[in-house]
Amino acid sequence: MNSQDLAKYIEKTNSISKPWLLIQLRIQKLKERRAELSPEEYTKKLADIHQDLMNLGEWWVGIEDEVFGVK
Repeated sequence: MNSQDLAKYIEKTNSISKPWLLIQLRIQKLKERRAELSPEEYTKKLADIHQDLMNLGEWWVGIEDEVFGVK
């Protein structure tokens, strides 16, 4: 799935408030631009995304059913 398809999915499913999907979108966009970036710039951008992911922490603990639709 390319970044445009993923963005459409996020919009269609009203998932803009799901941070893990936004992280996936950023990763996909970065993958698509990899050839345009220097290795250093790519690594820095990937590290930034990784840090944002780590900053999410375990925000879902206790609300797994609500967030992930687990039954």
